Amino acid sequence: MALDTDTVKRIARLARIHVDEADLGLLADELNNILVWVEQLDEVNTDGVEPMTSVVEMIQRLRVDVVTDGDIRNRVLANAPLSADGFFVVPKVIE
Repeated sequence: MALDTDTVKRIARLARIHVDEADLGLLADELNNILVWVEQLDEVNTDGVEPMTSVVEMIQRLRVDVVTDGDIRNRVLANAPLSADGFFVVPKVIE
């Protein structure tokens, strides 16, 4: 897929980027080179290759999912300027 200057102009307008008319041809060439490179990557056989989260092999450290600070509603609400029935009271913002 080759991009012409009209397409580059439209992309720049959609991205809200000002591009001078003199630079449209150069930018079209650069974008076309990027698209050719992406097409080359699409030809690479990736069957059997697991997705990576980093280029460096890492082991994710997981913690035990245990509630350690539950059942302290009254202590939390003690910090609130206003509370009612176990909830924070906030001013109405929608009429």
